[in-house]
Order: sequence, then C-alpha cells, then structure tokens
Amino acid sequence: QVQLVESGGGLVQPGGSLTLSCAASGSITAVAAMAWYRQDPGKQRELVATINMSGGTEYADSAKGRFTISLNNAANTGNLLMTSLKPEDTAVYYCNGKIYGSQLEWHDLWGQGTQVTVSS
Repeated sequence: QVQLVESGGGLVQPGGSLTLSCAASGSITAVAAMAWYRQDPGKQRELVATINMSGGTEYADSAKGRFTISLNNAANTGNLLMTSLKPEDTAVYYCNGKIYGSQLEWHDLWGQGTQVTVSS
C-alpha cells in the first residue's frame, strides 16, 4: 500500500523557520510530483508550492521568497522549508503526492496533515 506520512509541524515564533517533511512509502517506482497545501478552519484549502520530478517548482505569491520546496527522488521524500514565518501562515499543512507505483499504476495521495502555528 502506497501512502504519505507527514512530519515536522509545530509551534514557532514569528520570524522563525520550520521544515515539513512528506515521506512516501510502499511499492513505489517514482514520485512524479509533490505539492504542499494549507487550510485554515472555515477556509478553502490553498496551494502553497509544487515540485515535479525534474525539479521544476511553483509557489503561491504568499510563499515566494520565504518557502522552498524540494524533492529527494532517491528517498521518495519531499520537504517544505518555511522561513520568516508570519502569524498568517498558521494552518494545517497537507502534502499531496502524484506517485507511480511498482506496476506504474497512478496514485494521487494526501498526507494526514500537520499543524503549523506561528505565535509569540
């Protein structure tokens, strides 16, 4: 069974940094793409950043210059480095993975979500 497991959330002061990780496990051929979303209670889930297996990245305007998404193809793990964090970055962060399984079947999966709270 292919699944995504997130880690790295927590409480951080404004201006601080945090790294979120998303590990894909199971019978995997490759992670084709990974993305991070975030969601506040009562709001729609919003896209934060994406990366494909070639290393191409895109960022939401709110993340540009502060967040860095990366993908380790060998380890099937993606990271989101968040710096200069602001209280408005507080949300539950979810990773989404587009994954080729061992038989090249397509998986579109979500992690369980991890809470990020930016507060003094």
